[in-house]
Amino acid sequence: MNPKVLISAEEIDAKLAEMGKAITEEYDGKNLLLVGILKGAFIVMADLARHIHTSVEFDFMAVSSYGGQTKTSGVVRILKDLDTQIEGRHVLIVEDIIDSGLTLHYLMKNLRVRNPASLELAALLVKEGVERPPLDIKFVGFNIDPDFVIGYGLDYEELYRNLPFVGVVDESEL
Repeated sequence: MNPKVLISAEEIDAKLAEMGKAITEEYDGKNLLLVGILKGAFIVMADLARHIHTSVEFDFMAVSSYGGQTKTSGVVRILKDLDTQIEGRHVLIVEDIIDSGLTLHYLMKNLRVRNPASLELAALLVKEGVERPPLDIKFVGFNIDPDFVIGYGLDYEELYRNLPFVGVVDESEL
């Protein structure tokens, strides 16, 4: 598979620095918990956190709605829940990509009932031109076309997450 570079490592780092600055300004002095959605968001969250210059804690959730497919099934399963209580906490969910938004819509409803002080979303990539339930994404890295992408945490059958860039794949190659 030969992905075409869509967003370079340098562009990603610059955007994460910009997002980190905005997150620092928004949450400085607050009890911030970053929640990464595994597996894809772990790289984004690690690099984003290095650009946040205020106290922050980390936790992770694992959810599944894709199985081994390139399109979501719409059925969401929580594979790993939070280890941290979020009541009264400022929670920022960090995602690598927002596609159909079905998983996040479900997750936001699930987490809101736990009474966080605030619950917001940050995503490196948001696919445009995709029908999705309403999501208020507070911190957006890049808006991209609805192509299949890999790299920088994004995978195809658990491979290619380690690419330092986001690449577009011709789905006929899969």
